[in-house]
Amino acid sequence: MMHVRKGDRVLVIAGDEKGKQGKILKVFKKKNRAIVEGLNMIKRHTRPSTKNQQGGIVEKEAPIHVYNLRVVCPGCGEAAGIARKRDEEGKLQRHCKACNEIISTG
Repeated sequence: MMHVRKGDRVLVIAGDEKGKQGKILKVFKKKNRAIVEGLNMIKRHTRPSTKNQQGGIVEKEAPIHVYNLRVVCPGCGEAAGIARKRDEEGKLQRHCKACNEIISTG
């Protein structure tokens, strides 16, 4: 089970984008990577096609390894750790380790 999910607000803790925040658009569980909105931009050279009549250079987000991301708590605003606890019904829920608030998915 990963500590990040689609829709989470995350802080990048390592790499070229260190210190920047963004929202997770997509998670690749098998590769342990996630695409964060507006971060780790790459330039892709595309040929003209039916979808893209013009072709040319397109900028898009590249995946970042999830171990370089920390979830930002919506309650306290810190990029604290995530703990998993069971509620009364037995479901696993994610909690902020700093303020103990439940972190729900986007």
